[in-house]
Amino acid sequence: MLGPEARRIHEAGVPFVWTMLPGPDESVFLGTGNEGKVMRVDRAGAGAVFFDSAEMEVHALADVPGGGLYVGTSPDGRVYRLDARGQSTTFFDPDDKYIWSMTVDAKGTVYVATGDKGVVYRVTPDGKGAPFFSTKTTHAISLAIDPSGRLLVGTGSPGRVFRVEADGKGFLLLDTTHQEIKSLRVDPKGVIYVAAQTGRPAQGGDAGPFTPAPETPPPAPVPQVSTEITAIAVIDLPVTAQPAAAPAARPDSRNPTGAVYRILPDGLWDQLWESRDDAPYDIAFDEGSLIVATGGNGKIFKLSGEPMRPTLLTSITAQQAMMIHRTANRTLIATANPGQLLSLSSARAERGTYESEVKDARMVATWGTIAWRANVPAGTQVELRTRSGNTKTPDDAWSQWSAAYANANGSTITSPKARYLQWRAVLTGKGESPVLTSVSAAYLQRNVRPDVDSVTVHPPGVVFQKPFSTGEAEIAGFDDDPAEKRMTSGANGNTQPSAAPQLGRRTYEKGLQTFVWKASDENGDELSFDVLYRREGETTWKTLKSGIADTILVWDTATAPNGSYVVKIVASDHQSNAADNALKGERESNSFDVDNSPPAVTLGASRREGGMIVIPVEIRDADSAVTRVEYSIDAQRWQSAFPQDGILDGRQEQFVLRFDPAIAGRTLVVRATDAMSNVGAGEAVIK
Repeated sequence: MLGPEARRIHEAGVPFVWTMLPGPDESVFLGTGNEGKVMRVDRAGAGAVFFDSAEMEVHALADVPGGGLYVGTSPDGRVYRLDARGQSTTFFDPDDKYIWSMTVDAKGTVYVATGDKGVVYRVTPDGKGAPFFSTKTTHAISLAIDPSGRLLVGTGSPGRVFRVEADGKGFLLLDTTHQEIKSLRVDPKGVIYVAAQTGRPAQGGDAGPFTPAPETPPPAPVPQVSTEITAIAVIDLPVTAQPAAAPAARPDSRNPTGAVYRILPDGLWDQLWESRDDAPYDIAFDEGSLIVATGGNGKIFKLSGEPMRPTLLTSITAQQAMMIHRTANRTLIATANPGQLLSLSSARAERGTYESEVKDARMVATWGTIAWRANVPAGTQVELRTRSGNTKTPDDAWSQWSAAYANANGSTITSPKARYLQWRAVLTGKGESPVLTSVSAAYLQRNVRPDVDSVTVHPPGVVFQKPFSTGEAEIAGFDDDPAEKRMTSGANGNTQPSAAPQLGRRTYEKGLQTFVWKASDENGDELSFDVLYRREGETTWKTLKSGIADTILVWDTATAPNGSYVVKIVASDHQSNAADNALKGERESNSFDVDNSPPAVTLGASRREGGMIVIPVEIRDADSAVTRVEYSIDAQRWQSAFPQDGILDGRQEQFVLRFDPAIAGRTLVVRATDAMSNVGAGEAVIK
């Protein structure tokens, strides 16, 4: 809906307006950088240099009781005292580098927050100062006086809030996870409100501990952006059968973040609001609500209700809203990048513009319809337009804004096919405001061919239990035999066909061959798989299984001839796309052997050699190497036998077994195992 009207009162002509202080006759003093000037701006917005310091920055201003102005400068921190005409004298000159904040108590005592040693000084009205409180942090940044006259100190590196008694003893009220406390505000009931933030270190060294430095030139501002957003929900509505799963957003560590805290008089505290995109700089009170000035996107929020909820009041034409001050009939905002003084009126603007976040379709997309819901009283209007481009940030390479769409129930988006889309809403109305409640934009990604990333051929006979038991014994990826024939247990818990399957305990089943693969699809389409095979030397692929959703298959090779084979996995996205748009991807496995024939064991005739009985043994296997040979006499323990060449490495091996003549008449059994775990045996009575 239309929010308050934001109006530029004064263009300071400097990059930073760090602080402001109300003056007489509704004028305002501005502390600026990087030329260390104090500007005086009258009610009409006319400004002039009131004081030009020798330092680069003016971060702190405070009233002199009875008239005048205290000015705190950095670097080489110094406090000046100015009279009503801007004539200056050095009031206090500590050894500290920065003067971050000042406040004056009811007795006229000036408290000065400094860095980079984190010391707060107490200075008497005649300019005599001494250390009052050491924060044990790098910077003492913000100051306030509570209703009991006690000093409140906000620090930086790390961000903490202390309450300091008259004797200089400090008590820690709040220890935040943020880098610094930018502002402390105390309401008449003694409730403390804290603006804390974490941001990028300064680019220019002396500008401050966490200076708001411009990163890239901001896009051209929309005139008088004054849109109040009570809630925003971005919902993808792709026209595919299965919505594309967007990747998890990765937070940008360079962006400032922050939070607003509340500390009650009894010391209990809570966090009212936290933002990962906007860093609070200052807080003002507004009839039970809070107005929060933020950066680095230049937004003004209102926190209201219990629990407090944020409302975006307006976006300003600067990157940082540094300080906020409320008067009876207007709200003043000091900004940085660029340095300005703005006024936020209580009346609604007659026209406001809101630009959405840029939608990333993750690849070139065809745009469908845009639809919206709005309450449009008589005399008000809502217009929506779109633009598209192939860069993350809109620039000159994007399309122009489209003409206004006419049908709120669904208008065809006329912006060109691209990866990114943005919409703009323009609200107009006098008195009443139209209310835009939702916007949806349909899109269809360009279909991308699925990938079969890998195919794993497990050793012969290796199978896996299904990982979650259903009470029946099952093998993952195998459904040819009844469960009762396979003495393994579990159930298939794989719910994402394109991901690696969840597998249970590994076990062994003779004659089974397990294949596992991984596949992916940039569109997030549902995939199905065909598994084909061929014997090496053949050119024709045969179908083993088609249309399966799992990424595991077990093949009972007992029905296949012995030989070397290759399987091919074909992934298809036809279930999520029209037939003429569906695509396939495929990958072949490494070759593997199928061998279900046992080795042949032949025992030769026994003979006498040197007092021993000698029995020759020959073992042959047509398809696999012999890996183990053992013998047993009269069903006793198996003993290993070794070939004549000493190495078991071929499909044909020769053995000579030698025995004491005393075993004549006993039964000799020789068994051989090949590389595919096939076992063959032969027997003879020793003569």
